[in-house]
Amino acid sequence: MVIPLAMQHYMLLERHLLYTGVTRGKKLVVIVSQPKALGMAARIQRSQKRLTNLVARLR
Repeated sequence: MVIPLAMQHYMLLERHLLYTGVTRGKKLVVIVSQPKALGMAARIQRSQKRLTNLVARLR
């Protein structure tokens, strides 16, 4: 899996999206990034609590 990170799409640079991309890789994950974009993705956590109703859906 290749994860491209660029400053042109800075609104999508969030920690949970980076974590999801890295953990979905089966054998190999390659991050192609500008250093500033990777730093922003690792640092920014906009969404605090996710309102998914997951427990209710699983019942």
